[in-house]
Amino acid sequence: MLAATVARFSPDSPLDGLEVGDRPEPEAREHWTTIDVRAATLNHHDLWSLRGVGLRAEQLPMILGTDAAGTTSDGTRVLVHGVIGADGHGVGPHERRTLLSEQYPGTLAERVAVPAHNLVPIPDDLSFEDAACLPTAWLTAYRMLFGAAGLAPGDRVLVQGAGGGVATAAVVLGAAAGLEVTVTSRSAERRERAVALGAAHAIETGGRLPERVDAVVESVGQATWAHSVRSVRPGGTIVVCGATSGDAPPAELTRVFFNEIRVQGVTMGTRDDLAALVRFVARTGVRPVVDSQVSLAQVGDGLARLDAGEQTGKIVVLP
Repeated sequence: MLAATVARFSPDSPLDGLEVGDRPEPEAREHWTTIDVRAATLNHHDLWSLRGVGLRAEQLPMILGTDAAGTTSDGTRVLVHGVIGADGHGVGPHERRTLLSEQYPGTLAERVAVPAHNLVPIPDDLSFEDAACLPTAWLTAYRMLFGAAGLAPGDRVLVQGAGGGVATAAVVLGAAAGLEVTVTSRSAERRERAVALGAAHAIETGGRLPERVDAVVESVGQATWAHSVRSVRPGGTIVVCGATSGDAPPAELTRVFFNEIRVQGVTMGTRDDLAALVRFVARTGVRPVVDSQVSLAQVGDGLARLDAGEQTGKIVVLP
C-alpha cells in the first residue's frame, strides 16, 4: 500500500526525511480493526516526527499521521481516535499512552490499523474530508475550551496565532458556543479571516486587548507567552497545547502566582471527547476550515505549506 513515512531524521529540514512509497499492509492484532482511509489531515506532529522528536532511529521507517476518516470492511463510515493506550483498549494493560505514528504506524496511508474501541461513527451528513479534520486539532481545541478552561457562553477567550489548525478550530467552536473570541495574528488577511469565522476581535500579535480574558488558547509558545500571561484575568487559565515558535522564555512566575493564573496542558482528548465533538459539529452545523487538499503522493507539498505557516485551517490528504 502507498504510505508517507519518516525514512530518516532531518532536524533542520524536515521534508528531507520524508519518503512516499510502498509499505506492508497493517499488521493484524486481536481487538484491532483495519480501516480504508478515505481522508487524513496534516499536523505539526508530523513535522516534529520528521525532525526526530518522539521517535527512535530503530523505529524507522514510521508511517506518519494521527488523523483519519474512512470505512471498515463492512462499509461503516468511521473516524479514528489517534490516541492509543489512553483507556487500555486494544493494547497491553501497562502500555504508555502514545499517538498513532509514535508506537504504531500512522494514518498517512491507504490503510491503517487501530483498536476497535478507537472508532467513532461518522454522521451521514459529515464528509470524510471534514471528519478527518476533527481528531487532532479540533479535538484539542474542543478540550482546551470546554474541558481544561471550562468556558461557558459569554466568557472571553484569547486565541493566539490565527491560522493554525487548533487556533482556527478554537475560533469556530468558541463562536458557535457563544464565547467572545479574540484572536491575534501578524497577518491582516488572517485577522480578517478570523472575524469572518466568528471572532469578535482580531488584533496584531502582542497588541492590547479590549478586556482581559477568562482563558487563553496558547499553541505558539515563545513568541506569545508573555502576552498570554498579561492578557488573562486574575484567576484565569492559560491552556497550552504546543509551542510552534519554541519553548517559552522566562515563565513570568511572579505574575503567575500573584494573579493566581492556572496553566493547564492538553494533548488531544479522549475517545468520548471526540464523540462529543462529532455531536457538537452535527448539531450546530459548523464545519472545519479546510485550507487545501493534496493527494497522498503529493503529501510533501502539503507538509511544506504547513512548515512555512502558510495555511489557514487544515490541509487534507486524500489517498
